Amino acid sequence: MANPPDCDTRLAVTATHGPELVRAIGRWSLVALTVNSIIGSGVFGLPSEVARLTGTASPVAVLISGAAIGVIMACYAEVASYFADAGGPYLYSREAFGRLVGIETGWMLWLAQLSAPAANANLFVIYLGQFWHRANAPLPRFLLLAFLVGLLALVNYRGVRAGTEVSNLFTVAKLLPLGLVIVAGAVYLAAGYKAAPMNQLHAGTNGWLEAILLMVFAYGGFESALAPMSEAKNPARDAAFALFVALLCCSLVYTLMQWVVVGVLANPASGQRPLAEVASLALGRGGATLVTLGVLVSLYGYLSAKMVGVPRITYALAEGGDFPGIFAAVHPRFHTPHISILAFAALTWLLALFGSFSWNVTLSAVARLFYYGIGCAALPILRRKLPGKAQFRLPGGVLLSFLGVAVCLVLVTRVDTSKSLILLGTVMAALVNWLCVRGASSPGTSRS
Repeated sequence: MANPPDCDTRLAVTATHGPELVRAIGRWSLVALTVNSIIGSGVFGLPSEVARLTGTASPVAVLISGAAIGVIMACYAEVASYFADAGGPYLYSREAFGRLVGIETGWMLWLAQLSAPAANANLFVIYLGQFWHRANAPLPRFLLLAFLVGLLALVNYRGVRAGTEVSNLFTVAKLLPLGLVIVAGAVYLAAGYKAAPMNQLHAGTNGWLEAILLMVFAYGGFESALAPMSEAKNPARDAAFALFVALLCCSLVYTLMQWVVVGVLANPASGQRPLAEVASLALGRGGATLVTLGVLVSLYGYLSAKMVGVPRITYALAEGGDFPGIFAAVHPRFHTPHISILAFAALTWLLALFGSFSWNVTLSAVARLFYYGIGCAALPILRRKLPGKAQFRLPGGVLLSFLGVAVCLVLVTRVDTSKSLILLGTVMAALVNWLCVRGASSPGTSRS
């Protein structure tokens, strides 16, 4: 199958009815969207937790986690190259395993990617409280969350190009302070100011697995960048490129950050704000303020990426006949799935307003293992069902797909019972959805 042609902003993909979605996301914008979808709040707090679990070997744990998620991302790279439509993992699992599994995956994907940005929006207001003490009071918090989410919704409502450009800007803006802290920490260490080494920790298997689980979630989120493929210029070609470049970039940032934290801080496992502590030592009094600003940029940038990607999940579900048809509506002037964008914005605002940060993170974290495993398992199925259709063929793909599923199964054993109950509730909601639509005709899926 030939590559789909590159398109300018005037070339569009036909939606279910009427107006069309515009192909405006280029290769490097897709890379930025993927990086922005991965790096959120985790990078600022997880270094201490990983150090607590694995001690001075924690940079190795970060690398191992990158390799584990790399297996999953590599499988997704081939699977994504079969398609040029919106939906991401929902689309892949539906084509590979049928309507029921597709709907289950769509619900898991939607809820995971809905609750994660809600958690980040919540955390944004918490961190803003360091500059404005009234930020966490009920009325200011209500208005701030409405403004933060509403502004991004307005930008994305008016066009995918504008939403993508905002995501590009935030990707650069979030990487700059992180890079500065890494460089400053490395210079601090090179100057001989290394802290007394922490006590050697002989982490057991459980400690390593817990650390890898935490970092796999830190590396996660890339899947939402695969959802708006109906608006990418050359999705079958560019998806694999974006995934691998983003993996390389995030692995480098996370590993160097962990190395600096362990090297600079005398007790990295006990800190609540490890990057701020590193910055204070390496950059002086203004270092902690710099990191706090970096947190705010990173959190809002993450939310901007999700505002581009996540509404395309409900759009794809509706386009496939698996969700109310109104979610597939395309704005006649702006050529965006405007109803899905507004629904996502409203639900994100409500979850951020009424749900706690930890509750939202839990909901997001649990669902990922489900659809990561399904995405890996889809690879050999799609090779058999659609021979020769992939634009990227993963060497050793079948073996890596089994390895990816195994990684997900091992990590799911680290999930406690309360999280499993949330997973079960989501599965049941998706099952009810399937029972409601199974008798209806399905438009099916179209491929590149």
